[in-house]
Amino acid sequence: MESNRQRKVAQIIQEDFAELFRKQAAESKQSILVSVSDVKVTADLGIAKIYLSIFPQEFRTAVMKEIEENKPQYRNFIGQKMAKQVRIIPQLNFYLDTALDDVERLERELRGEGDNPVL
Repeated sequence: MESNRQRKVAQIIQEDFAELFRKQAAESKQSILVSVSDVKVTADLGIAKIYLSIFPQEFRTAVMKEIEENKPQYRNFIGQKMAKQVRIIPQLNFYLDTALDDVERLERELRGEGDNPVL
């Protein structure tokens, strides 16, 4: 069960990264949307799992690679934002959230538009 502290730290991380990715998208010449769909923090607040939705789909691999390469800078960014709230800045693990893709695929299959139409 998630504690209030875990939820609070996860919410701070989610809000700060959402704002950061929004600013990066505005500055970018490409129209890529990166949204933070969820953040889970371990009980000891040592690891934050950050789930990202990236649109359009064809940029996902490149964007995830860039995020992984910049993990130290992202941790530094979140460290500056959270310095007064936590003693230890969590390690950041980024994951691609494909839940919306799964829903879309299921809807297509139910409508009979998928590769294997449902009879």
